[in-house]
This record gives sequence, C-alpha cells and structure tokens, in this order.
Amino acid sequence: MDKSKRKELQEEYKQIKTYMGAIQITNKLSGKIYIDTFSNLKNKWFTLQMQLDMGRFANAELQKDWKALGAENFSYEVLEEKETDEIADVKWECKVMLKRWLEELQPYEDKGYNKPLQR
Repeated sequence: MDKSKRKELQEEYKQIKTYMGAIQITNKLSGKIYIDTFSNLKNKWFTLQMQLDMGRFANAELQKDWKALGAENFSYEVLEEKETDEIADVKWECKVMLKRWLEELQPYEDKGYNKPLQR
C-alpha cells in the first residue's frame, strides 16, 4: 500500500466516531440484570458473549447462570451512550455513569449480578 493511500485510510479511521456507555445484560428467566460501562461499545456484545462462552467472564454468578441456562436466555441492551470525542476523561466518565446506573437500577442480590459499590 502506498503512503498516500495509507494516510487517507488513517484519516478516515480517525473520523469514525466511538461511543462509550452503559450496558445491561438481562437473564430472561429470572429477570436478574448485570450493569457495566465501557470506554468503547463497538462490538462489545460480541466480546462479552465470547468471554461468557469461554467461561472467562469476570462476574462468577453471571458466568454460572450463562453456562447453566445458555446464551438464548440472556439479552443485551445499551442503556446510555456518549461520543468519546466529547469527553476529556473517558475512564472517569465511565465510573460516574456506572455509579448513576447502579444507584438507579439497584442490580444487587435477587435483582442482579452486581456487587454493591464500596463507599
């Protein structure tokens, strides 16, 4: 590939918008939910499914239910998204967003897979 084409492709890539945001995975049978935030939502459901299918998901309780019940009994939803180019500190914004969604939805114990935040 010549330099001019490469530079053109790099510029096109820079123009692609990326979105950070909050997601929810729902157990369709029990109604339990899992909430998390990510700095880049592109292909996130595919990545999370792969982790769950391989038995490598960070949340042990959700992982156990996924294995026992199967992927077809779970759904994925983006709760909120923001363009990352609008945000100075994406990592901090993810933490703030996660805290807000956890407070609103309270996905703990019988209602969800998340662990309460330490104060």
